[in-house]
Amino acid sequence: MKYSELADVYEKLEKTQSKLEKADILAELFSKAGSDDLPKLVFLASGRVFPSYSEEVIGIADQLMTKSIARATGFSAGEVEEKFKETGDLGLSASHFVEKRKQRTLLSKELTLEKVFENIRELSTIEGTRSQKKKMDLIAELFASAEPKEAVYITRTVLEELRIGVARGIIRDAIVKAFLKPEDMEEKKKLTEVTENAFNITSDFSKVAKIAKEKGVKGLEKVEVKLGQPMHVMLGEKVDSIKEIIDKFGKVAVEYKYDGLRAEIMKKGDKIWVFTRRLENVSHQFPDLVEFCKKALKPDECVVDGEILAIDPKTGYPQPFQNLSQRIHRKYNIEEMTKKIPIQVNIFDIMYLNGEMLFDKPFNERRKILEKSVKTIPKKFQLAKQIVTDDLEKAEFFYKQALDAGQEGVFLKVLDSKYVFGRHVDGWYKIKPIMETLDLVIVAATWGEGKRTKWLSSYVLACRDQDTGSFLPCGMMGTGLTEEMFQVVTDTLKPLITEEKGKEVKIKPRVVVEVAYQEIQKSPTYEAGYALRFPRMLRVREADRSPDECDTLERLKKLYKSQGREG
Repeated sequence: MKYSELADVYEKLEKTQSKLEKADILAELFSKAGSDDLPKLVFLASGRVFPSYSEEVIGIADQLMTKSIARATGFSAGEVEEKFKETGDLGLSASHFVEKRKQRTLLSKELTLEKVFENIRELSTIEGTRSQKKKMDLIAELFASAEPKEAVYITRTVLEELRIGVARGIIRDAIVKAFLKPEDMEEKKKLTEVTENAFNITSDFSKVAKIAKEKGVKGLEKVEVKLGQPMHVMLGEKVDSIKEIIDKFGKVAVEYKYDGLRAEIMKKGDKIWVFTRRLENVSHQFPDLVEFCKKALKPDECVVDGEILAIDPKTGYPQPFQNLSQRIHRKYNIEEMTKKIPIQVNIFDIMYLNGEMLFDKPFNERRKILEKSVKTIPKKFQLAKQIVTDDLEKAEFFYKQALDAGQEGVFLKVLDSKYVFGRHVDGWYKIKPIMETLDLVIVAATWGEGKRTKWLSSYVLACRDQDTGSFLPCGMMGTGLTEEMFQVVTDTLKPLITEEKGKEVKIKPRVVVEVAYQEIQKSPTYEAGYALRFPRMLRVREADRSPDECDTLERLKKLYKSQGREG
């Protein structure tokens, strides 16, 4: 397939905000693709070249892209930088210089989908001496053959900033329409659920699309767990009281809701994988957990769900999640960190056992299977603390015990509920002390002064526009962090810097933080139209929240109105 065909589709997608129209546009494109091109097309439509769980990283910053544009078009890097300042979009800047390029190589030829996809993928494999030049050569090779419109989207894809408003649900709906062709709304709902379920198990829409095209709904229904390839996990829904759940369901399992890192653990023989809720493989960072699993998980093959806690080595008491986050991205001195920040793992579910998927078994049955599958290592690898009751007084006392033990609250789990991916599924409900917080994305920051010179601070926070997928600034935060946390956040943000002007830096929207605040005000200053008054950081949620899960402008408006204000 010609890349220009995809560029035309990108342009159409940019021009509409309707999710239905976007799905229709993509469905038409997918239906025309051959089996070899389809997976690449699905990735590129999502602005990616790797599945979300992949450890491969494109890793191209604005500065290197600027040099690549200059190299391919015959202009200077300075000229490209000036145009970038004018447009605020390197994609549009690339388009301008490609249109006015001073030379066109004799080797240039019409770009194909496969060529663009493979060149961008190859960027992640280049390391060592002269790696920067090799990466520029790969990008420049694409620009040498690109038309202006193609240059826009090549640039944005490489920078992972496609900005066409295509979220996961739109890709799913396009696959349903292109290959399953529902005849009415009821059938569409069923086929959408089957497609979503296949994605939750594979975590890869490129595979789902290929199965849907070649094997239809029956193929999707037969999708199975693949050990080493993470699945999405079940989430809890917030409720206001324990009483409303007991009144609705009667006897429920009441479980500690641990303040830690969600861990999906897969075992196959002696091989152990540990994935975060965001599907990031952290097995290397937790060698102690890997050893616990080898000793404590009895089955030859299984997938279990749990929570990792940081433990104070002196008191044995849980430490804040921020302490644990120091281990998540640590690549070196791992053994030192395991001693400095020891862990405890609390397992609460099992989804797969020796070739059998357990999603459809009721929760109380899965718990019994789990109990038989785990050999407890006291205070290190154990089952989540739980009682089963319909007695409100007992449940509330257990909730108080969880809070006194330093945990977030409790889960209320319906005994006959299935393991259903995502939230809002009438299965798990979470109760914790009421305090409205926001999960927001850091999009900019400022290098500090004085003793904070080495740290990024004054973080610009943004919510998500639910219609376009773009991030809208809604406040600035510089409090709520210890010196240690300033260092952790700085280390996390530095690789994501896309532009620096003096002390101010722009950050790729990747890191989600949970924020408390005094109130929400209307603001003409921030793009969201609202500003947080006295925001303070509670914790970094990079490991368990993705940017597309951060709070939306709609929620910001709702919270603003809940303060007794209109507009």
